[in-house]
Amino acid sequence: MTDTTENPTPETDKTTAAAEATEATEAVHEEHPIEDVEPSLEDFKPTMPGNINPEVLQNIVVSLSIEVGRAQIKIKDLMRLTQGSVVELDRIAGEPLDLLVNNSVVAQGEIVLVNDRYGVRLTRVVPSSERLKMI
Repeated sequence: MTDTTENPTPETDKTTAAAEATEATEAVHEEHPIEDVEPSLEDFKPTMPGNINPEVLQNIVVSLSIEVGRAQIKIKDLMRLTQGSVVELDRIAGEPLDLLVNNSVVAQGEIVLVNDRYGVRLTRVVPSSERLKMI
């Protein structure tokens, strides 16, 4: 006569082990809640047609740059540049600078000095509806 509790079958061991593993996993999740959850496809769906979920957009990294002006020169002239050389740009002195986000102009402004650092005071900002079209 054998008792199932003294000699459990392999299926019983697997079921018991799986239940214990599930309980242990649940206990860990209760002690250490997950804070940074990967976004799902549901997070990217607009709440209404034409709307973008702002929570998703807030963590996207963009490249911000200021453009003083541009110039096109020949390679032979580029090779002749030395310290002290002057490159003439396509802008007139006093014209506003362009503020670019991912190479798209989103604003214009003028250079200011803030605590021994350069800054830009915005004088014109492209409307947000137009900025979203550029993204």
